[in-house]
Amino acid sequence: MSVGQLAAGRIPAATRRLARRDPLVVVAVIVLAVIAVIAIAGRWLAPYPPDQLYTGPTNGAVSLDHLFGTDDLGRDILSRVLVGAAASVAAPVIVVVLSTTLGLTLAITSAWFGGLVRGTIARVIDVIFAIPGLVLAVLAVAMFGKGLVAPVAALSIAYIPVVARLVQTAASRELGRPYIAALRVQGVSSAAICFRHLIPALIPVVAAQATIGFGYAMLDLAAISFLGLGEQPPAADWGSMIAGGQAAILAGAPEQSLFPALLIVITVLAVGIIGARATTWAEEKER
Repeated sequence: MSVGQLAAGRIPAATRRLARRDPLVVVAVIVLAVIAVIAIAGRWLAPYPPDQLYTGPTNGAVSLDHLFGTDDLGRDILSRVLVGAAASVAAPVIVVVLSTTLGLTLAITSAWFGGLVRGTIARVIDVIFAIPGLVLAVLAVAMFGKGLVAPVAALSIAYIPVVARLVQTAASRELGRPYIAALRVQGVSSAAICFRHLIPALIPVVAAQATIGFGYAMLDLAAISFLGLGEQPPAADWGSMIAGGQAAILAGAPEQSLFPALLIVITVLAVGIIGARATTWAEEKER
């Protein structure tokens, strides 16, 4: 048996089918896996301390010693990008987890009880939906101070309506299926129906929305940091690094802004590709 045949045999058949059917999704998954490794282990992968001044010339170009160049204070940009990945990736993940959990809870509660409960939840969701997430994040910073905690909390609340409305429609449709009525007739408890049947049926819809929400959250948080309201110097953060490199762009040294911006774009595109495919899978399952 050749090396190629041996390697192919070790790859699950489902993975090979996915690679043939959706090679772009496979590439996106690989990119996200690399980003995740960078976010988790970036501090140990960094060749220099991220805040060490004058590791090279100010606004230095790409070189073997500094693969991404140096910024206006001579700090190694690659090191700052690697270390900044933790906050830049973890913060959107927290936003997605919180907003998805709360939105799913409200959606199921609304679909299950209906009537006055549904009406009350709908009015609350309408009020939250009327306030743009970025504006709510800026207001949170104004009230509680700069940093990522306030924007993450604000965006988690702002994204609840999108999740709740989408999942409520799917939950109402699922609760109207005959097997749910059969489970109720058999005396199965409400908790068992929700956790064993309803929530698993909603996972494709929730997963699709979560991937899309991650992209929006990353862009919003990057904008907050770009405005100087997120992570504060000398902490490394992709959004603040882009803002800090504006003056260097005019001096002909775009590296400080270019590489963090590219990573944001690549991450959002990869998540968007996976989210679009997850949405298609969810629609195919409904048919």
